[in-house]
Amino acid sequence: MPVIGFLGGDSPDLWANYVRAFHQGLRETGYVEGRNVAIEYRWAEGRNDRLPVLLPGLRKSREETLIVIPTALNAVQRNQIISSAARGGLPAIYAFRFYATDGGLMSYGIDTVDLFRRSASYVDRILKGEKPADLPVQAPTKFEMVINLKTAKALGLDVPPTLLGRAQQRRRTHS
Repeated sequence: MPVIGFLGGDSPDLWANYVRAFHQGLRETGYVEGRNVAIEYRWAEGRNDRLPVLLPGLRKSREETLIVIPTALNAVQRNQIISSAARGGLPAIYAFRFYATDGGLMSYGIDTVDLFRRSASYVDRILKGEKPADLPVQAPTKFEMVINLKTAKALGLDVPPTLLGRAQQRRRTHS
């Protein structure tokens, strides 16, 4: 049975809605926890010192992967997370580009550069007199996938051409 490692820097209570959404997405693709996929949850409870001890021991089979929940704590400790996953031979997907460019296997998430570019229009509107409370909420419209081919090779993974074709960036070396 495939195993998914789920690493969060905060507590499970803070991420309950997201975990439910993740389960829903799994069901939509044919996976049900406990029936045809297992999930190991690891929570740092906001403590930096717990992150290095949460990853070892996760790697039990070739079918295991890791999902890292994006938090400020994880971002600060990303190099430890990336190196722990690599030492354990654990393929991991992250929500932000900098994880993949720093040596993680891949990232898929919002294009943060685009969000900052778009935020300038809000600054313009505020400077022209609009009240921030009157501005509409904007959702991300641009997403990106980054695959670190050096990491894939080190993990012994063949990245399918269809996945490579979808990636906005395919890094051949660590930054």
